[in-house]
Amino acid sequence: MKELLETGVHFGHRTRKWNPKMARYIFTERKGIHIIDLEQTVDLFKMAYFHVRDRVGADGEILFVGTKKQVQSTIVEEAQRCGAHYVDRRWLGGTLTNFGTIKQSIERMK
Repeated sequence: MKELLETGVHFGHRTRKWNPKMARYIFTERKGIHIIDLEQTVDLFKMAYFHVRDRVGADGEILFVGTKKQVQSTIVEEAQRCGAHYVDRRWLGGTLTNFGTIKQSIERMK
């Protein structure tokens, strides 16, 4: 948790620009910024770790996504290291949740 604090993971969005669905993960608000509950974050990281571990162990595939400049090189490096797919540039909205429509658009462009 110390590393998360040091890297500023707990700083959320401005209080006027937020998604109410995130309310349960917000610890407090300071100077117009939401502060994320790091205890929940650590627990959820652990759950994600076990899910990824089990998925990879069952020959599942993992998609690394990181489009911010600060993480692009790390995303590429780590995805290539483990032979996974990655997106390090613009993420096309609906790629996972609306793939049928996306696929039709791709087919029309061919």
